Amino acid sequence: IGGHVIMLGPGNKEAAEAALRAYPNCLQIGGGINDSNAKEWLETGASHVIVTSHVFKAGKVDFERLGQLVEIVGKSCLVLDLSCRKRPDQDEGPYYVVTDKWQKFTEFPLNQENLETLGSYCDEFLVHGVDVEGKQCGVLEDLVSLLGRCSPVPVTYAGGIRSVDDIARVKELGGGNVDFTVGSALDCFGGGLKYTDVVAWHKKENSHLE
Repeated sequence: IGGHVIMLGPGNKEAAEAALRAYPNCLQIGGGINDSNAKEWLETGASHVIVTSHVFKAGKVDFERLGQLVEIVGKSCLVLDLSCRKRPDQDEGPYYVVTDKWQKFTEFPLNQENLETLGSYCDEFLVHGVDVEGKQCGVLEDLVSLLGRCSPVPVTYAGGIRSVDDIARVKELGGGNVDFTVGSALDCFGGGLKYTDVVAWHKKENSHLE
């Protein structure tokens, strides 16, 4: 069991550093990560750095920047955040990666070819289903299914989880290939889902690995 810490805006660097010191080499860090500070965060105690906006330029992947980042931190310490949403006028269309606090659409759809391309640069993907994030309204089932079928590297889904049943649904739809993360639904953050219930489910489902 691990987690990620996302720095949303200024003024939270000290809190992020404290979290990494409390649980060293087990938490991933994101939010404003770039080639000038990524290595510093690994040295502070992060297991991985999470990056989105830095490797996208004018709606497309900047492979030069991405390559430079891999040289600095190594593929094994890089998580690419491919948080996504469908365009408002294309309900049946693909999911597109969104950047800059999820406000800007890129021209990069999530599909098998694109996931395989980016998978050669990173250790994991983190994918927030932006349209259900924080709403505790259930998961984006088509997105979870897509990730389970097409991701060539470990992938974590976030968004809409409100119960242990939703967690089990992620496992089912993802064919056991999709991990999950829970945020505001947890009781420690004011939600109704008990953290201890999530831990108990995880231990039960993974008892064969112990």
